Amino acid sequence: MHHCAVAPRRNGARRGQWTAQAEQLLDLLNALGNTIFRQFLWQRSAELDLTYAQGQVLFHVAAHPGCRMGDVGKAFGVTLPAVTHLVDRLEQKDFITRAGDPADRRAYVLEVTRAGGALVDELHAMRLRGLESVLARMAPDDRTRVVRGLEALVEASMEAAER
Repeated sequence: MHHCAVAPRRNGARRGQWTAQAEQLLDLLNALGNTIFRQFLWQRSAELDLTYAQGQVLFHVAAHPGCRMGDVGKAFGVTLPAVTHLVDRLEQKDFITRAGDPADRRAYVLEVTRAGGALVDELHAMRLRGLESVLARMAPDDRTRVVRGLEALVEASMEAAER
């Protein structure tokens, strides 16, 4: 009988197991990001000269109208100059407007324009259709397990972020 399966693991062994799982999960999430979502939106994004980062900011502002530049930076863990650059590009394309914040003269609040809102709806529908086509290729049990597993992953990552 293999003693590791029965004996309680010491922290080091458990940490090593988690490291391997974390590496595997990171690879899987990267593969998912690169294939599923970008593949669905790539053509439309290329037509609009919209980068992945710009798309993420556009989705965030649509979901949080009136958010500040700093909020966007915190949401994605990027610096204010990086957010400013992305917002500048989205503003040039008429997808986002930047207005002075009445509560703080140094800050800006962001809103999507009508064109930006329409694009968010279009890209969301494309992502949904693309993901539906992927889910259709999976067995029902696998779909259920993936959703449950991702819910648990999101919950655990939110708990970790609160610490």
